Amino acid sequence: MLTYLNYNSASVIKRGSKDIANKLNLYRDVIGMYMELKLSSPQDCIGDFTYNFIWQHKGAKLNPTETIPSQLGTNHSYEDIVEALKSGEDVHIKGDVGTRLGSSFGVNLVFFGGNGKELPEVGSIIVDGNAGSHLGLSMLSGAIYVKGEVKEPLGNVVQVGSDLKGYKKFVSITWLLHHPGERETHAVLEPNEFKDGELALTDRILRNTLAARCMKDATVRVKGDVGISVGILMRKGCVLVDGNAGMNAAALLNGGTVVVLGDAAEFLGVEQKKGVALVKGNTKGYVCAKMTGGRIICRRTKPIPPVRESKLETEDLTLLSKLGVSGMLTLNYGRYEV
Repeated sequence: MLTYLNYNSASVIKRGSKDIANKLNLYRDVIGMYMELKLSSPQDCIGDFTYNFIWQHKGAKLNPTETIPSQLGTNHSYEDIVEALKSGEDVHIKGDVGTRLGSSFGVNLVFFGGNGKELPEVGSIIVDGNAGSHLGLSMLSGAIYVKGEVKEPLGNVVQVGSDLKGYKKFVSITWLLHHPGERETHAVLEPNEFKDGELALTDRILRNTLAARCMKDATVRVKGDVGISVGILMRKGCVLVDGNAGMNAAALLNGGTVVVLGDAAEFLGVEQKKGVALVKGNTKGYVCAKMTGGRIICRRTKPIPPVRESKLETEDLTLLSKLGVSGMLTLNYGRYEV
C-alpha cells in the first residue's frame, strides 16, 4: 500500500525548487503525492486547464491566481490545482464539486504556449463527494475518480473499471482512442465496448466535446444524441452519431469526419479548417460560420459567406449512399465549402 505525502503538510517544499523536485521525482513510484482540498460548498472549474476559457473573458470571470472559495483549512488557487496536476500530483477533493471539473484536463494548451497535444504523466482528480455536469470537457489525459454521483451531461469521458474501491473512474475518450494498449487495463464499462477496434457508446449518456482533439484514425459510434461541440479540434478519425447533435458540431474541425444521422443545432462547422461534416437530418442557423476549409454536406441551406454551395461530387454521393440517401433524394443536399 502506498504512503501518501500530503501537500499541505509539506510546506517546507517550495514549488519550483528544481533540487527538491528532482529528488521527489525519484520517489514518485514509491511515495504518492497529493494536494488536499476540503470544500464546504461546491465550486466550479476546479482543475479546469482553460480557467473557464480565459482567452474569451480575459480574467473577468475567473482569475487563475484567485483562491478557490469555500475551502476549509487551505487557500489553494485555481492555478495551484492545475499546476499540481501537470506536475503529476493527485488532487484529493473532500466534498462536492460544481460544474466543469477537469475541463481540458491533460491538454498542453496553445494559448499558454503549448502544442495543443496530450500532456503525459499528469495526476488524477479524486472527489469524495458528488460532481456537477460537464465533467471532463475536452479532456485528453489523466483520470477523474468520483465517490458520489455525477450529473449529466458529461464531457469527453467514459467510465472504466476503477482501481480505487468505492469510486467511479472516468478517463478521456480521446486518450483511449490514442492508446489502444491501455484498453485492457482501462476497460470501458458495459454497455459501452470496443468492438473490432471501434468504440461503441450505447449508454445514451449525453456527452459534450466528444472525441475532442482526436489525432488517430479511430472510430466512435454513438447510439443516441450528443451534446455541444462533437468532434471539436479533431485532426483524424471518425465520429458517427445515430441521433441528434447539439450546437457547434464539428467546431474547429481540422481533419477527420463527423457524421450526424439526426439533426444538428446552430453553428454547424463553426471555424472548420479541414475535414468533412455530414448531417443527414435538418440543420439550424449559422451553418459554416467563420469556416476556412474542409466541406460540409447537409440539406440545402443558406451558409454564412464567404462559404458557397457547390454541386455534390462523386465522393459526396458515395458517402450519402452509405447512409441511405440516393437518387432523387440527393437533390435535397448540398456541398458547402469556401
